[in-house]
Amino acid sequence: MAGQKLSIQQKLLQKLSPQQIQMIKLLELPAIQLEQRVKRELEENPVLDVDDNHREGEEREEEDKEPKEETDTDISIEEYLNNEPSYKYKTNNYSKDDKKEDIPFSIGSTFHEYLAEQLGLVRLNEREQALAEYIIGNIDEDGYLRRDVESMVDDLAFSMNIEVSDEEMTRMLNVVQELDPPGIGARDLHECLLIQLKRKEYQPEAVENATSIIENYFNEFSKKHYDKIMQRLVIKEEELRDAIEEIMHLNPKPGSSYSSPSSRNNQVIIPDFTLEIIEGELQVYLTRGNIPDLRVSSHYASMLKAYNENKKNQSKEQKDAITFVKQKLDSAKWFIDAVKQRHQTLLLTMNAILEYQKDFFIEGDENKLNPMILKDIAEDTGLDISTISRVSNSKYIQTHFGIFPLKYFFSESMQDESGEEVSTRRIKRILQDIIENEDKHKPVTDEKLALILRKKGFPIARRTVAKYREQLGIQVARLRKLL
Repeated sequence: MAGQKLSIQQKLLQKLSPQQIQMIKLLELPAIQLEQRVKRELEENPVLDVDDNHREGEEREEEDKEPKEETDTDISIEEYLNNEPSYKYKTNNYSKDDKKEDIPFSIGSTFHEYLAEQLGLVRLNEREQALAEYIIGNIDEDGYLRRDVESMVDDLAFSMNIEVSDEEMTRMLNVVQELDPPGIGARDLHECLLIQLKRKEYQPEAVENATSIIENYFNEFSKKHYDKIMQRLVIKEEELRDAIEEIMHLNPKPGSSYSSPSSRNNQVIIPDFTLEIIEGELQVYLTRGNIPDLRVSSHYASMLKAYNENKKNQSKEQKDAITFVKQKLDSAKWFIDAVKQRHQTLLLTMNAILEYQKDFFIEGDENKLNPMILKDIAEDTGLDISTISRVSNSKYIQTHFGIFPLKYFFSESMQDESGEEVSTRRIKRILQDIIENEDKHKPVTDEKLALILRKKGFPIARRTVAKYREQLGIQVARLRKLL
């Protein structure tokens, strides 16, 4: 048997404490998610309590400051292509005389329910009804059927044990495509536009030309090869312009034209910071919202103290209770410290950004933005770059000229002809202004854009112009051309 040997090894390991992990997670949360996180912690930890006295004192101070008043979703084709008292919140505190009424809640039908309702007006047998409803179930929110007939036939055979031919499925798809809004059930943009054009009751020459363009020359139309289209259709430029105008009035996402309260997905932005100018000085505040001030419950703290003073003759249940309360007390203290540290870190970072971009925050002029990267703020605050990145992610600030994400203020730099460092955001803004004011009949190419920028004092290459243009979501000159 081999003898045992003891050895000493020195290793460098990076470990994060539970407090550090909690702090990192809280830093990433915007104001609305922090509010939800605090509420969940209050529910899970009985030792954690709300400091009502501190909040009421702040509210009274705010009330004293304020003067008291006397009491008495369509996208275009071109874009597509390219008062109760507090005791009543507790259980068993309602009087028998209190009148409780259920308020009916009304909500509209969904997009798919709207299509199914129309299907009920079509004369179909039970089998056809089932097939049509299956097709409707596969239509996405934009109104497109993103599956081919063959795959749906296979699914019906394997999952629902329904034998159906491709011809029968295609016939039922045509029935679904007759529903409103026009274009529903199309498998691609080409088919969607064609359905809408063919559904037009009045067919003037412009609609006929538009139908021919989409049906036979869709690829040339999407790439704006107008000369080829005029040559092959033997039409004049004015006729082509009328046909394109008809196409531009179509809806590339027919499902988006259906509006219902149940299908709305509006994103509400709650700013994490509020900027005010007081006596010419910039002041930034954290948005508190409904986030309460936290404290450790005095009841549980005194309970633990009483147990510790009478350690003798304690039963096993009492010892388990002491252990539970102590764990919850430690967890509550850690969470309170983490929330406080989060507030301090956010304010420290935001004040550093404020100082770096002072001219912009005073005037609101994008040209006043200075080049700034995460490393610059990290050096000013003494924090790590990863911490600055977490603070700036998903956070917003409300100013007197709009709400901005913190990432908006970070940009790279380049030198102009005088050697001065300028923000790339400023160059992008100039580039966007040039393109917006160009002659759409003769749009400016990337080479000419680079030449114009050089004359303005920004020596950048054509490929850099193309990169900035793509970042701005602007198409190449050929696709920006209008007749």
